[in-house]
Amino acid sequence: MSLNYIKNFYEGCVKPPTVIGQFHTLFFGSVRMFFLGVLGFAVYGNEALHFSCDPDKREINLFCYNQFRPITPQVFWALQLVIVLVPGAIFHLYAACKSINQECILQKPIYTVIYILSVLLRISLEVIAFWLQIHLFGFQVKALYLCDAGSLGEKFTIIKCMVPEHFEKTIFLIAMYTFTVITVVLCVAEVFEIIFRRFCFLIGQ
Repeated sequence: MSLNYIKNFYEGCVKPPTVIGQFHTLFFGSVRMFFLGVLGFAVYGNEALHFSCDPDKREINLFCYNQFRPITPQVFWALQLVIVLVPGAIFHLYAACKSINQECILQKPIYTVIYILSVLLRISLEVIAFWLQIHLFGFQVKALYLCDAGSLGEKFTIIKCMVPEHFEKTIFLIAMYTFTVITVVLCVAEVFEIIFRRFCFLIGQ
């Protein structure tokens, strides 16, 4: 539900001044949010319930799952979408309040520079999120997780835990990495497009 509010807010503001930027809005607002909201819940929704260890005790399962997932992927990716959206949302909200249209963004240098800076900030946030995702989740979800349960006072400090649907989760991880890379490429292409269009505007004067 909250993802739909974000999407509606983003689409309700001034549209990006470039074709690539508008495609990025569609890609960002539709594909990534659908993938996360629908498929993400299907893959990760009941992970904690099906995460089991040997011995299969509730407190051990919870302890090891929290060790396995310091932050759930759904929460991380939702935060990523919100944080990455902030620079563009602030600019478009400002543009809407000041009645700045697409032509003004391309024609007035100050608006062009501010818009490019917002796109560069978006790229930086995507790169940081990409690095954090690698640090937190890696590129592969293994079927077996070795949990260090020594602080629980168990007989065996290393406990084997089974990760449910590990192959589906690996595919989903790769897909989210791919979406991030595509988004960064679109943002870089948008910067070049707006610089090119600004250059054409100056020549045409």
